[in-house]
Amino acid sequence: MRDMETNMTKGSPYRLLFFFSIPLIFGNLFQQFYSMVDTIVVGRFVGVDALAAVGATSGFSFMVIGFGQGLTMGFSVLISQYYGADDKDMMRKSYAMSILSSFIISIIISLIFITFSIPMLRLIKTPENIIDGANIYISIIYGGIIAVIYYNLFSSVLRAVGDSKSPLIFLLVASLLNIAGDLFLVIVIPMGVAGVAIATVVSQAVSALLCYVYINRKYPVFRVGKKDFKIDFFLVRRLLKIGLPGALHFSVCAIGVVIVQAAINKFGSDTVAAYSVGNKIENVITVVYNVFGMAISTYAGQNLGSGKYRRIVAGFKAICVLSLLATVFTVALAWTISQPLSYLFVDKSTTDPAIINMSVFYVRTISFFFPFLASIFIFRTGCQGLGSGSIPMISSISELIIRALAAFTLPALLGYTGVVLASPFAWVIAGIICPLCYYFLIKDIKRQLTD
Repeated sequence: MRDMETNMTKGSPYRLLFFFSIPLIFGNLFQQFYSMVDTIVVGRFVGVDALAAVGATSGFSFMVIGFGQGLTMGFSVLISQYYGADDKDMMRKSYAMSILSSFIISIIISLIFITFSIPMLRLIKTPENIIDGANIYISIIYGGIIAVIYYNLFSSVLRAVGDSKSPLIFLLVASLLNIAGDLFLVIVIPMGVAGVAIATVVSQAVSALLCYVYINRKYPVFRVGKKDFKIDFFLVRRLLKIGLPGALHFSVCAIGVVIVQAAINKFGSDTVAAYSVGNKIENVITVVYNVFGMAISTYAGQNLGSGKYRRIVAGFKAICVLSLLATVFTVALAWTISQPLSYLFVDKSTTDPAIINMSVFYVRTISFFFPFLASIFIFRTGCQGLGSGSIPMISSISELIIRALAAFTLPALLGYTGVVLASPFAWVIAGIICPLCYYFLIKDIKRQLTD
């Protein structure tokens, strides 16, 4: 088991965080890549309206998928703390309760969101020419949310014990399956937006199953039996105390994204398509920030479990330096690849050039705000790794408020530019608040821990 683990309680923080992050960067890039393939296949082989239909669901999709990511990342925080404390019994019990809790929560989420899919799309004034396609796509995604949540849970568990390489392998398999499924279900069997949604769910389900089998075979500590699933209400409360705030943080952020989407929808399906393309490119370019957040969360959790305050502080300093270097690279990337990448999503000969121009403008404009986005991911997710549920919520609520204010005011003053600036304005506020919250949290931890 130890050959794949990374014990972050000893050794250089720079080296540990850098090499732990490399597989995660490739894994997240693969995840973004096959998400891009969904959009590319739809845009090129179905049409701009279908592209807009998938794009119109991005906020709601982020709401449920982000909820699952935040929840399972929170569950894994407790496992990483028990790993740092070398408490194998509690690691196994936490794992079992995480599986059980994830199952119940995913069923509830699916039922609620499938039931209210059409009303939610109408609430944000989704254009009538794309609403049916949007409903088909997002309903299938909602129906398969259990696969997404379980994949994120098992990947988070592997990262909690310092194994960032294995999730990359399973994600690569999922990516290839998703691409093959997209091409088969859209080109060979012309199922349109339903095809790409089905391919996404099936690939996630296969990846989740592979992760589970791997964990069961390679990590004896996580081999759970029937007795392990006897509900431990105290442990479930501890898991939910960390997991739910992280999950709700994503959902609250997603409400802000939905509000921005509503502002975009007023401009028509072409603008929705352009924004969707720009957003996909943004997700690829900024993947490194999300990865650094995952890395520092695992690092912080393990060192908190070991009671090493000074190493926690050193780790946050190291990840900030790495992030600063990454920001220089990502800003340059945004300005150089945004246009050529935009052309991948549409048929150049039949698409209005304004769609490409709007997507490029979006990516280049938001790039100036990347330092604040990096700050959010590092300190928000890092504080979650330190066991704080309140800081992610403070961050998400501040983002929601600023996004909502910007979305309601700026488009009327600046048009499409106002829509583009809505999220970056939220990043600025949250990117300042998160480090301040970390400062007070780490002072409190210092009082509790000694090296």
